[in-house]
Amino acid sequence: MIRIPKSIYHEMVKHAKKEFPQECCGILGGKGDTVEKVFDLENAERSPIRYSISPQEQMRVYEEMERGAMEMVAIYHSHPQTIPFPSETDVKFAFTPEVASIIISLKEEEPMVKAFRIKKEAIYLEEVEILP
Repeated sequence: MIRIPKSIYHEMVKHAKKEFPQECCGILGGKGDTVEKVFDLENAERSPIRYSISPQEQMRVYEEMERGAMEMVAIYHSHPQTIPFPSETDVKFAFTPEVASIIISLKEEEPMVKAFRIKKEAIYLEEVEILP
């Protein structure tokens, strides 16, 4: 289970809508399964079907998380035109199975947010709890 404060949840959805029709991406830092901070990042691909994060941005976020005694809880990105399920590309580039992958779908009028653990043997749905 991943626990996300409501304010951070709304910030992720806002980021996805702002970047539409391109995919957005970011990192969620925190402790254990609870998110404490969102890092909205730039999609270096500037693409509606894939994303990447520059190594410089990744290092900046890792250093900030380390200073705050946080770890990476999840990586998030949007699917502007498709359902919230990992694509073939998402699976191919999922190098950290211990970190959840959160997908924000903007396919429907109301955004859908789902979390997954992408492992070699399967894709597992992860429960998301929105904290007040």
